[in-house]
Amino acid sequence: MKKRIAIFASGAGSNAKAIIDYFKHSEKSTVAMIATNNPNAGVLEIAIQNNIDTFIFSKEDLQNESFFLKQLSDIDFIVLAGFLWLIPSYLVKHFPNRIINIHPALLPKFGGKGMYGMRVHEAVYASHETETGITIHFVNEHYDEGTYIMQQKVSIDVNDTPESIANKVLQLEHQWYPKAVEQTV
Repeated sequence: MKKRIAIFASGAGSNAKAIIDYFKHSEKSTVAMIATNNPNAGVLEIAIQNNIDTFIFSKEDLQNESFFLKQLSDIDFIVLAGFLWLIPSYLVKHFPNRIINIHPALLPKFGGKGMYGMRVHEAVYASHETETGITIHFVNEHYDEGTYIMQQKVSIDVNDTPESIANKVLQLEHQWYPKAVEQTV
């Protein structure tokens, strides 16, 4: 029986799309749900295009343990793909080492609350780093502190900008996140 994956996303969903495409013909796992806290998220359109169930929820819903776990009752694994809220401890305990996240930098640098998207790339740029990359990690009760699954690096050139750094990192994300999900599920 295939493992059923829920992807939590808040935005456009480019990583969700990469993961969905990767698992379309998998015999091991399938993306069974897109869950979002943003009713206007682009990831919902990706879900519709791929005939994947959706679950839109509020902060209150996320804090309602019995309600939320009921919505995820047939889910085996959770992938965070641009989901910005802290995962509550009950969910971490219910899915031990079965929730993973991707961070657009080489943790432990440039992580923690409020460090997401262009904020990360601007901080990397301002720090004159010579490399950056991605960190894929298990989720615990704290932002960006779970055990690392994988890190991949990319060089930063003297002519790079925060925007070009973001593009390099996004390419790494699309290349490696689906593979990390497959190895972890």
